[in-house]
Amino acid sequence: MSVLSSPYFHDEAKAFEYLESIVWANGTVCPHCGVVDGRVYDLSGVRSKPSKKHPEGKVRHGLKKCGECRKQFTAKVGTVFEHARIPLHKMLQAVHLIVSSKKGISAHQMHRVLEITYKSAWFLMHRIREAMRSGDLAQPFGTEGGAVEVDETYTGYKRDVATYRGYAHKHCVVALVDRDSGQSKWFHVDRANADNIHPIVLDNIHREARLMTDEATMYRKIGRRFKEHNTTTHARFEYVNMEDRTIHTNTVEGAFSIFKRGMRGVYQHCQEHHLHRYLAEFEFRYNNRTANGVDDRTRSANAVAGIVGKRLTYEGPNASSQAF
Repeated sequence: MSVLSSPYFHDEAKAFEYLESIVWANGTVCPHCGVVDGRVYDLSGVRSKPSKKHPEGKVRHGLKKCGECRKQFTAKVGTVFEHARIPLHKMLQAVHLIVSSKKGISAHQMHRVLEITYKSAWFLMHRIREAMRSGDLAQPFGTEGGAVEVDETYTGYKRDVATYRGYAHKHCVVALVDRDSGQSKWFHVDRANADNIHPIVLDNIHREARLMTDEATMYRKIGRRFKEHNTTTHARFEYVNMEDRTIHTNTVEGAFSIFKRGMRGVYQHCQEHHLHRYLAEFEFRYNNRTANGVDDRTRSANAVAGIVGKRLTYEGPNASSQAF
């Protein structure tokens, strides 16, 4: 039996039970008045208004009514799945497919697998990426004096910018990887210079950490503010310090290799105003990878848990998320 044989991937009622077990793990919460574990009535068997497609009306699975504010709700209200017309069990399939694909899955393939329109698949995948986006204030990397690697890479092409030698016409991505915890943080910056990168490094890395970078000059000044700053000179084909083999940036380079294979081989095209969500997708999968003890089922559940308090409307997919 495969993972996709689970009941919540095929039965709508089971899908709502699964979603409720994750979203309401600490008790049922009314998204309208915020009451936790208050009086809640289960409105099972309620149907929608009759239509041409559903002459007897469609069963409204997971429908509940709050005894405090008297308003109806489901586990989807107040999440990125709110007002979605796609069946919940298909959206859960999409979550599993996108988190279990190491380099991502295209919207065209998603729409063929789920048998929905390409536009619906494209928007659904952006909703899922928004759920993957981490908004927590995690502690800085390297708090125990461990090594933290910092590097930048380039992807895609900027609109209305002439193509020359170098990277001025490409999108710049900066990533930080904490070797001890195996966690990473990814950022999109306009240019790879000290003004853009220094604040990211200072805000996310502890001063007692061992900073690992390449020979880029923009790291020299800021490196003095950390316990150690070690570099490898890639221009001279030095990728590991032979005297101290802990000095390298190969971990973050490995993360970039997965990112680039996904962006070039799977997604191929990405406009700049969507790049931050693609970065959230690759960051989520990297932080919840098998090497960190997270399997596909757990990774999928972690992604579903991130849907709460986030909204993304089709009228404004280019804008940042709107929290409830």
